[in-house]
Amino acid sequence: MDSLSTANIEFCLDVFKELNNDSMGENIFFSPLSLIYALSMILLGAQGNSAEQIEKVLHLNRIVESLNPEFKDTCKCSGAGRIHSELEAIFSQIHQPDSNYTLSIANRLFGTNVRTFHQIYLNSSEKLYGAQLQTVDFEHSPEETRKTINAWVESKTNGKVVNLFEKGTIESSSVLVLVNAIYFKGQWQNKFNEGETTKTSFQLSEGESVIVEMMYQSGVFRLASITQPQIQILELPYINNQLSMLILLPVGTTKLEQIENQLNVKTFQEWTSSFILVEREVEVHIPRFKLEIKYDLNSLLKSLGIVDVFDQNKADLSGMSSPRGLYLSKVVHKSYVDVNEEGTEAAAATRDIIAVKRFPNRAKFIANHPFLFFIRHIRTNNILFCGKLASP
Repeated sequence: MDSLSTANIEFCLDVFKELNNDSMGENIFFSPLSLIYALSMILLGAQGNSAEQIEKVLHLNRIVESLNPEFKDTCKCSGAGRIHSELEAIFSQIHQPDSNYTLSIANRLFGTNVRTFHQIYLNSSEKLYGAQLQTVDFEHSPEETRKTINAWVESKTNGKVVNLFEKGTIESSSVLVLVNAIYFKGQWQNKFNEGETTKTSFQLSEGESVIVEMMYQSGVFRLASITQPQIQILELPYINNQLSMLILLPVGTTKLEQIENQLNVKTFQEWTSSFILVEREVEVHIPRFKLEIKYDLNSLLKSLGIVDVFDQNKADLSGMSSPRGLYLSKVVHKSYVDVNEEGTEAAAATRDIIAVKRFPNRAKFIANHPFLFFIRHIRTNNILFCGKLASP
């Protein structure tokens, strides 16, 4: 489980940095957990180089190599059968239907009706990921297919993710489309009092400012203050302490870009460890904000190293269907998050130079300038959502 948690963080930061390079100064919001969930469905039916590339990008390759030989062929669909079982166990822990938060992950493969898919793949996908493959008529009914996909996603995300595919974006030449959306709604363990919310200035990266609704509360929270670079890290738990939001806020003369440049799996784990985060009395000021962002991830995944599955001549998805020739046409990801008084509705320092400052009796955490935020599942230490708020 720990190794899968590390893989989750590594993949999350890889995707964040790619998105950040393409959208400097813009808001970012996505769900690494949901993407891992979706790409694992592809991995389940991938073979050869196609499987190896996905395993490497998801940082599962080292885990697969460490498995005992008897575990490597437990699923005929993929050489990493135990990985799928362990991923399913983690998703089950996070996606508890009776928990005090709502988490809806909408993942589905829509495949052309001119191909037959292996029953073992269909059974394994449904058993391990609760996901089905739906056959559609891309060739003759691309517009009707688009509406079908959009309606399904909307129904799975409480109506928050709508029009995932705009008119004309589903092509008649498509053969396999991976649809990926996620919805999360959670209440804070300690709600903000709406009467304490005030209009205040939020400084933008460009030196300009905007007026935002700044929420406020005072209470005991886990807080860290890193000296190199200067960062405050606040953990805001959701009800029942199963999930929490971590906010990484530059302070002093530190710019957000400095944190982004030093952010990697080692620094993230150190900065957010129980050794660093200490319970303190804190005055918390964070803006109310709402983000809804959609990404076409074909080029991003290719840049990370998942190349073959998008190439008709190189893709090996023979675990899904034979003969060869099946390939992935499109990967679209859309996430929604609403942070308000009630809660959230959604989606290189080393250890020897980390220092924890002594806090005054009551520390102040004032998020009135750009920051990074992560929503994580506390028990498994998996990141569900990752975001950058550059402009509320």
